[in-house]
Amino acid sequence: MDDMDPKKLIYLATVIEHGSLNRAAHRLGISQPALSTSMDRLEAALGMQLLDRGPRGVVPTGYGEILYCHARLIREEIELARRNLENARDGVSESLRVGVLPSLAGSIMPMALSRWHDTYPEGQLQIVESAQIDLLTGLLRRDFDLVIGYTEVFDMLDGLRQQVLFRDILCVIVRPGHPLFEQGRPNWDDLMRYPWVSPTSRRSHTVLDQIMATMHVGPPTQVTVCGSASLLKSVVGQTDHIAVLPLHAVRADLEAGRIAVLPFEDPVLHRNIAVFFREGYVMDQPRRDLVAVIKDCGATVARAAEEAAAAQDGVAEAE
Repeated sequence: MDDMDPKKLIYLATVIEHGSLNRAAHRLGISQPALSTSMDRLEAALGMQLLDRGPRGVVPTGYGEILYCHARLIREEIELARRNLENARDGVSESLRVGVLPSLAGSIMPMALSRWHDTYPEGQLQIVESAQIDLLTGLLRRDFDLVIGYTEVFDMLDGLRQQVLFRDILCVIVRPGHPLFEQGRPNWDDLMRYPWVSPTSRRSHTVLDQIMATMHVGPPTQVTVCGSASLLKSVVGQTDHIAVLPLHAVRADLEAGRIAVLPFEDPVLHRNIAVFFREGYVMDQPRRDLVAVIKDCGATVARAAEEAAAAQDGVAEAE
């Protein structure tokens, strides 16, 4: 496997994405016979069949799928290098690229971005929300300048640094009238008897994984993975599913009566939110100011949500 030509890997990715040697050759600007020969030589060099070529098109084999994941990243890195070199040559400053957790994107980030734009009205921002593991992987690959995530549930510190911004409190959310309310104050074993809904994560490293490992409880009866915080809340509000989200992310839904918070507390539901950046990365003033407003807005929103939840608990106890 010594002869793994990067150009052939890029060709492979293009063939798989187009599902046709003819279409891929047109996209690459080469002839179809030349592309077919290139793929034959790649398979011969690796000693593996990467593509199944049939009358309905070209599809990757299992080996092809594995190699495609890496080939796509190689292509993206080459494109990023080209763009960065051109920007440096032309004196162009790229947009500030920030990755954030979905649970932060709906409450804290809009407030922080509004304040940042008051100072930098011409500033260009790209905000991407995704699962923690994908954000940190993207940061290492230089897809992002900064990532805003939580500190407790990851093991990828090599090459990264972090700075804690504020303390976040998660709550256990269910639909109003959920059977668990009849148990007074449930424990973790009670919660695991119901289905859960978890934010998107292509691997482990979810809050639910941390809870099971820390509290030594078994998995729930079922886990449904959702692609967004809003979908997660809809599933919780219409079924017996359970989930955990920050108080600030569910405040409006609580006030509207769409979901409810179980009377459940545990230190494992407290987490630190931090900014992550690559080792040696130097932030300019606009980036430092963005981190500062995220820190301030995060602390303010988290504190307000905690106070609102405490007030709600007081009303519930009085009733």
